[in-house]
Amino acid sequence: MAKTAPVRSIQKVWKSEPTIEGAGVHLKRAFGFRELPQFDPFLLLDDFRSDIPADYLAGFPWHPHRGIETITYVLDGDVEHEDSLGNGGVISSGDIQWMTAGSGILHQEMPKGNKAGAMVGFQLWANLPAAQKMMDPRYRDVKSGTVPVVQQPGGVEVRVVAGMVGGVQGPVKDIVIDPEYLDVTVPAHAQWEHPVRPDHSVFAYVIDGEGYFEPGRDAFAHESVGLNYFDMKVPCVCPNHTLVLYGPGQSVQVATQGRPVRFLLVSGRPLKEPIAWYGPIVMNTRAELRQAFEEFEKGTFVKKAGERA
Repeated sequence: MAKTAPVRSIQKVWKSEPTIEGAGVHLKRAFGFRELPQFDPFLLLDDFRSDIPADYLAGFPWHPHRGIETITYVLDGDVEHEDSLGNGGVISSGDIQWMTAGSGILHQEMPKGNKAGAMVGFQLWANLPAAQKMMDPRYRDVKSGTVPVVQQPGGVEVRVVAGMVGGVQGPVKDIVIDPEYLDVTVPAHAQWEHPVRPDHSVFAYVIDGEGYFEPGRDAFAHESVGLNYFDMKVPCVCPNHTLVLYGPGQSVQVATQGRPVRFLLVSGRPLKEPIAWYGPIVMNTRAELRQAFEEFEKGTFVKKAGERA
């Protein structure tokens, strides 16, 4: 009889925290600079869900990026964008924009919400390895209709942005960190197990309902640890806005009781490289970081073909 792959246990779990970014956008940060390097190769995850237009309409006016990829996933509402390369458009409900900043790009993102004034979206930052920090910038605009939805046993539904589920490949491919990005819904009284690369960092972020994110769950454990808890040793139910960082293993297991759960499941190959990060620019050394900001001040930040290292 074949052995079952070791299921990953929770390493840490906590709630996303309110913060203000851009020109005054109120959002919730699941993880960021202070959690380095626990999520390597990922740097930051922001949750910009709100039904109050004043929370998001100020947006993210023109700003630079270098050395990273930004992944914007919109579930409801519109985000208008444009950049220094002449690209522009709208990221709408169900769309994904996977932007590789590479050697440098200037862009702006302006959330507009839906007709009712609600905005539902997430932005993830992924690091680039030193060898690709100065690669050509590029976009992958993925429209909602091109993202496959896989139905699995027990009524589980998986939207596959990147990676593979049940033999179905997501539309985002050929990314340096070999990521998996899934939008998973597990109905009430169901269980889902999914294989993951044992050498990859893996995390889940709950965006609706509640669930148990490792075997051996205890329905009452959460009452003793409260809403903001770190280095959790006892399995507990994880509600909306909860970030789960997994330890080692070859699969993840999620179960529900009386309520369904919806979450993002993300994994990627760790880079294990030094990080020099300030604002929207992430390099490997402080000298590279200083050079980037000097170029930004001089107006030489955006490189033309042949100018990139």
